Order: sequence, then C-alpha cells, then structure tokens
Amino acid sequence: MTTSIIKSSLLTLACALAMPAWADRVKDLATVAAQRSNQLIGFGLVVGLQGTGDDASVPFTTQSMKAMLAQMGVRIDGPMSDFEQAASASRLDIKNAAAVMVTADLPGFAKPGQRIDVNVSAIGKATNLRGGNLILTAMRGVDGEIYALAQGALTATGIDAAAAGSKVAIGVPTAGRIPSGAIVERMVDTPFEKAEHLVLNLRDNDFSTTSAIVSAINSKFGGDVAQAVDGTSISVRAPENLNQRVAFMGMLENIEVTPAEPNARVVINSRTGTVVINRAVRVTAAAVSHGTISVAITATNEVSQPNPLSQGVTTPVQNADIAVSEPKNPMFLFKPGVDLRDIVDAVNQVGASPSALIAILEALKSSGSLRAELVII
Repeated sequence: MTTSIIKSSLLTLACALAMPAWADRVKDLATVAAQRSNQLIGFGLVVGLQGTGDDASVPFTTQSMKAMLAQMGVRIDGPMSDFEQAASASRLDIKNAAAVMVTADLPGFAKPGQRIDVNVSAIGKATNLRGGNLILTAMRGVDGEIYALAQGALTATGIDAAAAGSKVAIGVPTAGRIPSGAIVERMVDTPFEKAEHLVLNLRDNDFSTTSAIVSAINSKFGGDVAQAVDGTSISVRAPENLNQRVAFMGMLENIEVTPAEPNARVVINSRTGTVVINRAVRVTAAAVSHGTISVAITATNEVSQPNPLSQGVTTPVQNADIAVSEPKNPMFLFKPGVDLRDIVDAVNQVGASPSALIAILEALKSSGSLRAELVII
C-alpha cells in the first residue's frame, strides 16, 4: 500500500512539474522593505488555572505575583511581624498561576489601536495553561520600548491527562495563543513616506527573477523606474505624493512576472518519509542496485548410530546449514542528463519504500551523481 501511494504521488508530481510555468504577481515574489514586521516579547502571568500552574519553588513567579499585587495596593511584604509575614506567605498559593513568555509579530504599518495575535508559553513548572487568563503584559521591541499591551483568555489546544498511573498527552498544553490578544500602542517609523526610492526584496535570491521583475516594471511605467541592486533587492523610484505613491505601489505589486526556474533541490523529511523533487534535478551516469542481504542459519539435531559389531555408544550430533541470499531486485541505470520523469520511472520499477528511496538519493548525492541540493528536514 505504501509503495503504491509513493508511485501515485511521484507520478502526480512529475505531471504537475511538466506543465508550463505560469506568471506570478510581484507581490507574491517580493516584499516592500519598509513593510517588514518586527518581533515583540514580554514577561507575564497567567491566572485562573486549575492547580496546574507553578509552585512555591519557582521564585520569579512568586516575586511577580507579589509585585503585581503591590501595584494594586495589596500588601504582602511590609512592616509586619515575623508571624504575620509567615502567615501571609503561606496563604500565597501560586498553583493557579504561571509565569509565561509572551511573543508576537508586529506587522509593518501597524497603527495604534489595531490588534495583533500573541503566543504564550510557560517557563516555570506549569503543566497545563488550559483555561488560563493572561494578565496585562507589556510587549517590548528590541529597543526596549513598549509597542503593544497583551491581555485575554488563552486558547490552548493541548491536553495532558493522567489517571491510575496512565498518562495521555496530546499536543503541547504548556503553550497557548490569544487571537487579537494585544493592542498596538506605538507605531514603528518607516521610510515609506519620505524615501525617494522604495526597495523590493525578493523572497528567494535569484538574479534571473530580479532581472525579469525589473524589465516588467520598466515596460509598464517606462524609463528606468526600477533598477536592480543585487540578486535580492530592487530599487523603485516612487511618486512623492502619498496618494499617488500608494496607487503606484498597488499597480506595481499586481504586475505579472514569469519567475526563473528554482535551483535543483531534493527535500527529504526523514521522519515521515516524504521526498519532494523539483523538475530541475538532473542525474549523471550512475548504476543503482536496491536490495538487502539476508543470512539464514538452520540447525538440525541428528543421532549417530554406532556399528553393531563394535562397542560404540549412541551420541547426538548437531548439523548447521548457513545460507546467504539476496533478493534479485533489478539494477537500474541513470544515463547522463536524466530528468525527473526518468527518476520517477526508475524508482517505481524497483518499488522502493520511503526509507529505501531516501537511502538511494543520499547515496547518489554522496557519489556526486545527483546534481541537486539535498535538504534533509
């Protein structure tokens, strides 16, 4: 069943890659440098847990809880007697709270008042964040400034259940997400409004694609509106008026361009046995034999009968037979310049399993016959 699925998938991939290339929009191939996102991080507390939070052995959770309560006018430490302080500390049970790290991506051009998603992850001894509520947390950028404030109920999909010595875990219960859980408080300055030239950065570095985009932009707007900086960046001269600049970028990002063929690449997922081969892959002359050697040892017990005329005794004798066999799988030959379809046909002829296919590709790469980048994830 597995082999038939691999054959069908590879043949479908081969047919799909054999189709002619279609044009892509500039917005799908490149991004505006001024529109880059920024990462935010913060430290916060999640409360409302059902005894699955941190314990008293996590000092930063206790300190954070005391600091938060102190800001609200609740005194836990202060001018009290030793007995009162001990009683107050004993009543502070943090099993229903957990210290967490909060992360988010601030999109480009995000304005104050807009909402963004946040991710929450436990950093203490909490075992489950399901049902928790994040307390107001400041989200800071790399410059230390506060750019957003996060708060809200967590959505944790992981489940961790234990009963009668058995434990079942599905997903990761110590991480959660708050959709639209943060409000943007500060705008990141960008050169979009003031810069004379705007820069487009390709998602994948390719000189041919960069040249094609420059030619397409200049053909539509005329002159030398676009100029290639290198294999990744393109400088575009934009109008000074903001309305015209926005309209210009709207037309520019919808220009259709036929990108260049990607680099020859074979991507292998060793955990799932998934192999993806693009149609630029070529193989030089190589012979591949697929098969494993098996050794079978069989033992039979026999009895040695003595000569009746002699005074011998009956003795047991053990005979061992050793047989070495090798499945007679066919050897297939790759000729110089073999393309994807020939590779698929050859692999189907052998009937290789996912693990065997991965081994064949790795061996071809090691021998220098596979002219492609081999990526193992």
